Amino acid sequence: MQILSAMGALMDLNQWMVLFMFVVFITMLFRGIPVVYSLVGVSLIFVLVGAFVLDPNKALINEYIEFKRTGISYKKLFAVGGRFFGGTIKNPVLVALPMFIFMGLMLDQSGVAQKMMRSMQVLFGALKGGLALTVMIIGIILAASTGVIGASVVLLGVMGIPTMMAQGYAKPIATGTIAASGTLGILIPPSIMLVIMSDQLAISLGDLFMGALFPGLLLGALYIGYIVIYGLISPQSMPVPEDREKITWRVIGDVAMSVVPPFGLVLLVLGSIFFGIATPTEASGLGALGATLLALASRNLSFEVFKDVMRQTLNTGGYIVGIFIAANFFAFILRRYGGDEIIEGLVLGTFDNPYMVVGFILFIIFLLGFLLDWIEITLIIMPLMLPVVLGLNIPVDGFGVVDSPSVVWFAILVAVTLQTSFLTPPVGFALFYLKGVCPPDINLGHIYRGIIPFVLLQIIGLLVVFFFPELTTWLPAVAYGN
Repeated sequence: MQILSAMGALMDLNQWMVLFMFVVFITMLFRGIPVVYSLVGVSLIFVLVGAFVLDPNKALINEYIEFKRTGISYKKLFAVGGRFFGGTIKNPVLVALPMFIFMGLMLDQSGVAQKMMRSMQVLFGALKGGLALTVMIIGIILAASTGVIGASVVLLGVMGIPTMMAQGYAKPIATGTIAASGTLGILIPPSIMLVIMSDQLAISLGDLFMGALFPGLLLGALYIGYIVIYGLISPQSMPVPEDREKITWRVIGDVAMSVVPPFGLVLLVLGSIFFGIATPTEASGLGALGATLLALASRNLSFEVFKDVMRQTLNTGGYIVGIFIAANFFAFILRRYGGDEIIEGLVLGTFDNPYMVVGFILFIIFLLGFLLDWIEITLIIMPLMLPVVLGLNIPVDGFGVVDSPSVVWFAILVAVTLQTSFLTPPVGFALFYLKGVCPPDINLGHIYRGIIPFVLLQIIGLLVVFFFPELTTWLPAVAYGN
């Protein structure tokens, strides 16, 4: 009732326009219109509606465009364009974006994951659920060294699904394990989502990387615990192979040789940030170089492979930057209608307790994850929620080192929440990446049933971070305090 009364008190003409902007945007997405075109199209539509329908004096449009016959200048229009495009392209934090994308794609071509799969499958073969454990551990290592969800899910699916099916695994647990482990890359640093959050919230990327490490590893531990318990309760769903190889020192040596290179790359990237040797942007360059050297060492790097990695990096980076600019345009028009004040008033008018307000915001983001990709939510919703979070004055201990510790905590909470958007239909991209590499006898029903327990585990991880905010600030404080 409080929510409804708050909405009723706030709904004037501008607020209806804000609501319609979101409705039209989501409708265009469901019609199959690309995200960039949807964002720009909705923005242009509502600029024209505001200028020619709701504003007969043309105050909105004349502030930015003056036609030639009325003493006209295009300076303000060019200034707005420069703000959207130039401000984005010149941002030094976003230089890390293509570097981390390149690093992930290059590792995908290096053969590192295939070597780990073969060696670790032998090591864990005698355990119930050993193959699922292998996939999960490889997913965690890939998450800490790539951060590219599509590459991780497809790679784990191609390597894991045929072996799991041949070993007699139940389809839901096989698909759920691969989808969940592949999505850890969006949270465990280096993560391209954290790079974008750092820009949108104007906080340190190093703080976000360090702050996300414990929550990411916590989720990985919850997943591993679930697989071990599930293997004990339902061994027929994850049978042990009859022809398993004995564990010898040679097997242990093979595992060590396959794990050390990617782990060394993680130390190169995160260690250089942690010990203050490099900034996150500089560390992204080290990661790209290290991934290239790994690919050379594995003898899997040819000119064609390098060209393909560069092309995919350009495509992915261009796609994200395009959405970045379009989302800024959308948010700019939204603010012209007073959208930030409307949303702030709605959220703050719903609950009195600041922790309840944060919980309500996370619930909204969780629901939006069913409909929107994480990029749109990060670029549109996060900046609107920043003033709300700052105004709550929630006491989060930054140990005298971390700037804006409550914002760092909130950003990690949103990151954990957004991880569910990869696993929740109808827009769960990890589900469709996985379906694309599954055999025909595995349908979306198997995949949907498989991800349910992992989504519940994500919610448990979210609650742990919610009630223990120092999990997100202690490591940055230790890193930068020294």
